[in-house]
Amino acid sequence: MQQQPAGQPSQTNPADTDFAWNLPPTFNFGRDVVDLWAKRQPNHLALIWCNTEGDQASFTYAQMARLTNQFAHVLAQAGIVKGDRVMVMLPRVPHWQIAMVACTKLGAVPIPCIEMLTAKDVAYRLAHSGAVGVVTTETSAPKFLQTDQLKARIVLGALPGWLSFDQAMGEAPTTFACADTALEDPAVLYYTSGSTGLPKGVTHASRALYAWRISSLFWHRLTVDDVIWCTADTGWSKAGTSILFSPWSCGSTVLFCDGRFDPRERLAFIERFGVTVFCAAATEFRHLVNEPFTPGALASLRMAISAGESVNPEVLKQWEAKSGVPLVEAFGQTETLMTVANDLHALIKPGSMGKPLPGCQVAILDEHGKPLPDEHKGQLALVLPNPQLMLGYWNDPERTAQTRVSHEGVTYFLMGDMARRDADGYIFYEGRTDDIISSAGYRIGPMEVENALIEHPAVVECAVVGSPDPVRGEVVKAFVVLHPDYPPSLALVEALQAHVKVSTAPYKYPRKISFVEDLPKTVTGKLLRRQLRDAEFAAHAQPPD
Repeated sequence: MQQQPAGQPSQTNPADTDFAWNLPPTFNFGRDVVDLWAKRQPNHLALIWCNTEGDQASFTYAQMARLTNQFAHVLAQAGIVKGDRVMVMLPRVPHWQIAMVACTKLGAVPIPCIEMLTAKDVAYRLAHSGAVGVVTTETSAPKFLQTDQLKARIVLGALPGWLSFDQAMGEAPTTFACADTALEDPAVLYYTSGSTGLPKGVTHASRALYAWRISSLFWHRLTVDDVIWCTADTGWSKAGTSILFSPWSCGSTVLFCDGRFDPRERLAFIERFGVTVFCAAATEFRHLVNEPFTPGALASLRMAISAGESVNPEVLKQWEAKSGVPLVEAFGQTETLMTVANDLHALIKPGSMGKPLPGCQVAILDEHGKPLPDEHKGQLALVLPNPQLMLGYWNDPERTAQTRVSHEGVTYFLMGDMARRDADGYIFYEGRTDDIISSAGYRIGPMEVENALIEHPAVVECAVVGSPDPVRGEVVKAFVVLHPDYPPSLALVEALQAHVKVSTAPYKYPRKISFVEDLPKTVTGKLLRRQLRDAEFAAHAQPPD
């Protein structure tokens, strides 16, 4: 059964919307969104791509339908079948959208990955997911050392033993019979850092790809007339929703720019491409407000949005004063994507994440899983069932079960964040229940860094926490107990940082290192990272006026 695209959002307050989920019996994003828009408005732009070197290309929905059909054939001819996992490690180039959508058409499960992953990171994801296909660049191809399990090795460019993406596309048919994917069929797999252990494989079903359009309808309020630019990395779940699944469900045009962050260039691209909705991490807005620009330069822009980390109130104020455009925040996580958001058409309370999006009901729970009254701090939880929620952590039913709790017949998904709700229903973030470090939009698990540090002969013990930073929100800080043969020094700090950059993804290295005599632990020997983190935040707290 084909599902109609999302259409246009209502102009009512989402909090007052009489909303009910109306899921189709089956859903294939490639067929029921991309192909359908290609039939309804074939010449409408789906994607505008550019890079910082001045290159540019545009693709209509009809072109995207044909290109994704071709790449679905390429995958199928390489032996990829429905249910197979395919790692997609690409920069911000149109090949990324083509590969992602082609996987959905085939019923394969793409695993979007950031390019900064090391060979060690790649090996873990390959082994853990059982991926049998990879689409990547010539630069990243050498990271895929475990190639025996791969049926399909596809590269942008040309390498011995690899299939050339562009060459294979040129020989493929332009029509494709899409898989009839059920709502509970796995559709995408994201790896996200955990506070303990190795990265978790967050598995989402086809129903989630359908349900995520709600954030675009009631937070972005996208229409076919919008041009949305989200600067998220292609390996982030935010890219999946704000660069692909949500905006194309609304028939919007996506701007996709490749290159290093340059605040002046960001502002110039907004003006040049007529961006109407701009989405970026809080870190970017901290830089953007320091650039000289006037509201007239951003005449096309109607809304700026951010999620993943809180935007400082002063940055919010400066951005709106300089741009003349509101900056509207929302809350979500890889396991659910956006669940709470501020509404541009309703009252926005400073410091609040907003109210639950239509179709999402949240609760504040105590330590026993019992709902708390307003103005009490507790753990934020999503009331189940909800189609936005992940199927579970890949091959980890025990960890998946730990995210659920029931009380008086109601089942909740524990989000791992502390929050409170006021009498008007607004949700206020109060911190994390785990030790995840949120740095410049990246989520970093402390054990990943600790595992890398402990490999160095100078390190006896270590603990890693987030440390406040005015630009990145948080940076990684390591507390290290040294081996007696290694005296503390600046040279050793630099050596440990260099070691971590090589052992794991470079962005995870500790920007701060303190050498200590011992680490706080429980009586059973478990690290008390929270104690270190609380002390770190207290030390950086601003004195009261």
